[in-house]
This record gives sequence, structure tokens and C-alpha cells, in this order.
Amino acid sequence: MSKIRAFAELTRPANVVTALSDIMAGLAIVGFVFGRLDYQFYPALFLGLSSMCLYAGGVVFNDVFDHELDRIERPERALPSGRIKRSEAIFGGIVLLSFGIFLAFWQSRLSGIVAVFITALALFYDWKGKHMRIFGPINMGLCRAFNLLLGMSVYELGVLEHFPVIAIPLIYIAAITLVSRGEVHGGKATTLYFAGFLFLIVHASQLFFAEKVEFAFVFVLAHFILIFRKLSVAIKNPMGKNIGLTVKTGVLTLILMNAAWVASSGQWMVALFVLALLPVSLGLAKKFAVT
Repeated sequence: MSKIRAFAELTRPANVVTALSDIMAGLAIVGFVFGRLDYQFYPALFLGLSSMCLYAGGVVFNDVFDHELDRIERPERALPSGRIKRSEAIFGGIVLLSFGIFLAFWQSRLSGIVAVFITALALFYDWKGKHMRIFGPINMGLCRAFNLLLGMSVYELGVLEHFPVIAIPLIYIAAITLVSRGEVHGGKATTLYFAGFLFLIVHASQLFFAEKVEFAFVFVLAHFILIFRKLSVAIKNPMGKNIGLTVKTGVLTLILMNAAWVASSGQWMVALFVLALLPVSLGLAKKFAVT
């Protein structure tokens, strides 16, 4: 049981829930209709499970590559503490990534290709990308953007029509990644101000898409309030703890962004289901690290 707990810590369960919300949003963006328990149900199931496996596998390898650094900065974590072996973590990560790709290809060739891109982007970020000043945040943003695209891949024509939308999660996650660089040793207010500017672009873009659906506006507004409350505290005092809380809030409240996408499609009951993932994610965040 201790091994299972240690491996679960590596997968960041609270974050994995947000990956599922990406798929729900992607499906809604291209016009997928939820609620039918026939063959239409399976794309949501396969792509949702695929996304969660890909995310979990990606963050497992994040800790694998950070093993030596975590010995110094985070010795309490599963790998540096010795609660799980590095070889065991690598095996588990490979299984998760492989299963995620398999499930995506089971859905369609396009979905499988997108899953392969997600895997490559995640592994490159874990290995080199996180150490690259400019491309690093873009790299991480691309991982999330392609995860949204994975949901959109249910309809090939939908991908062609709505492809530019993936720029929004790209910008959002790039901003969070910029903020996260000060999580251990503290950051700079100028970096946080720039991240705030990027967040404003994201929220303005979502308001544009949600213009005709008032219900979607509520989710965008809630997301704006939650992220800027934490960010304003970090700007006033850019110490590691405040920055860490901003990053945690930014990652978990991505569910609100995705709920807004679903609401914009007019499927408000499904949007409420996506919203219900937020307390699940917050509950898991109390037991497992988010960053």
C-alpha cells in the first residue's frame, strides 16, 4: 500500500482531474452532444481516460528527471525519500503513457497522433524544456493546448474549424509556468505582472466566445476572481509560498475555464458536471501535492 500511495503522489491526482475537464471542453467546442448512452458515449470515455493517463505519465517523468534536484529542494517527495524506486516510477510512467496513446488510437488515428504529440511534448518538457527560459513556458502551454485538441479530435472537421482556440490554454498555462519558477526561492513582481497580463488576454478571449451565453460568463468571472485574488497577494509579496498558492489555484481552477467552454456550447447540465470536478480536485489537493 505504501508503494501505491507513493506512486499516486507522483501522478498528481488533483491535476489529473483537470485533464479530464480539458477533454470535456474540447468535445463541447466541436459540437459533441453529451448525455447519450450509445456509441456516442465511447469517444468521451476513451479520450477522457487517455488524457488522464497521459497527464499522469507525464508528471511521473517530471519527478523522474528531477530526482537529484528534489533530493535537495523537496526531500520529502516519493522518489528522494526512497518510498518508491526510480526504476518503478519509470516503469509506471511508461505504462501510463502507453495506455493513454493506445486509448487515443482506439478512438481514431487523429486522436492517436495528437496523443503521441502530447507525450513527446511532456517528455521534452520534463527533460529539457523546463530549463529553457523562453520555450519552457510555451512547451508546457503546448501540452495543455494539445490536450484540449485531443478532445476536439473526436471530429476532424471540428479540429480544422476551431483549431485557433487551443491558443487560449497555451497562453494560460505558459503564464502559470512563468509564475511557478519562483515557487521555491521566490519570484519577481515584474514576472507576475506579465503573467497577469496574459491571464487578462485569456479571460477576455473567453468572454468573446461566451458573449451570447450568460451562463458561461459566470464561470469566466469566477475564474478571473479566484486567480487574481491569489496573484495580487503574490505581487505584493513574491515569496515562494504565495507564488505556490497562485500556481496551485491557477492549475486547479482551469476546470472553471473548461466549464465555460462547455457552457458556451449551450449544454449547461454538462457544464455543471465539469464544475463538480473542481471540489473533487480540491479535495485531492489536500492529500496530494499539486506542483
